[in-house]
Amino acid sequence: MKKELVNSKIDRQNILNNNLAINQIQEQIGMKGFKFEGKIWFTKEEVTNFFEVTRKTIDNYLESNEEELRKNGYEIFTGKRLKEAKEEFKREIDYPLFGQENGLLKAKSNLGMFDFRSFLNLGMILKESKKAVKLRQIILDITIDTINKKTGGNTKYINKRDIEFLESSFKGENYRQKFTDALKNYVDMGNIKYPIFTDKVYEVAFLEKAKEYKKILNLKAKDNLRETFYTEVLNAIACIENGIADELEKKSQILGRKLNQVETEDIFNEVGNNSFLKPQIEDIRNKMASRDLCFRDAYHNKLEKYISEVGIEDFEKFIGEKSKDFEEILKDTSDVIKRLKNK
Repeated sequence: MKKELVNSKIDRQNILNNNLAINQIQEQIGMKGFKFEGKIWFTKEEVTNFFEVTRKTIDNYLESNEEELRKNGYEIFTGKRLKEAKEEFKREIDYPLFGQENGLLKAKSNLGMFDFRSFLNLGMILKESKKAVKLRQIILDITIDTINKKTGGNTKYINKRDIEFLESSFKGENYRQKFTDALKNYVDMGNIKYPIFTDKVYEVAFLEKAKEYKKILNLKAKDNLRETFYTEVLNAIACIENGIADELEKKSQILGRKLNQVETEDIFNEVGNNSFLKPQIEDIRNKMASRDLCFRDAYHNKLEKYISEVGIEDFEKFIGEKSKDFEEILKDTSDVIKRLKNK
């Protein structure tokens, strides 16, 4: 799915939350900037010159996108902070990128300042600049490249880079077995009940049947879709399957017989409307829809209203310092695997 940075605030924020990509973009562009308070800064005048637009154009974008640009680092220096910035600027040797007339030393009471993240943010929304168009392409290329390098070009199993995935997967299998045993013991249907009610679990959790999910992620028939689930999704499904298994047993014991299809579906409907589960279900729908769009370029149309930006912590979890190749996780958690298998 083509990313339209100018029109999509979510796509812009997903890139700006990706610290790995931001660092590589900064290296490739080669912008040194003015270093102050541990960050790189550019004055409004420098940004205007770089994008080859008028000052009024920049001011218009600041006014119409103030909340987003401030969120991503744009600030107005005043008072003591402006004075300290001027003093630090005078000590800079290799700066500035755009020449000495950057407007900082001339500022009297206040000055708008862009850090590197807000500078990129402006470049993503600026329509009047040819340089901004080129910058957007560089941003997209590097962002895609950083994810591909981390996943070996295959984002299908990016979920497994979460160090908590493996343990959740094993625990989930135990609840899955309890669920299938309950279907076997308490539901009066043939073997067709297993795929039918597995689909019901998925529909309760994220509104899609297995076939729909596989199509969206472009999975092959032999692929195990649960191996592509995020840890939070696995945990939620485990809760749903565990709860349904208990309810099937209770209902069957009350009636003194196995349940028919309608009675079984009623239990699924009750669980799906359970107020205690609702926050968890809402959360996994948000995570699945948002992460899949960002990392896998997969769009869940039934979950469209749950799509939001992917936070910095998720980038750290799946492609940052907190993430690991699945093979490494297997080695590191061999004792955990043995313990869970023994259970």
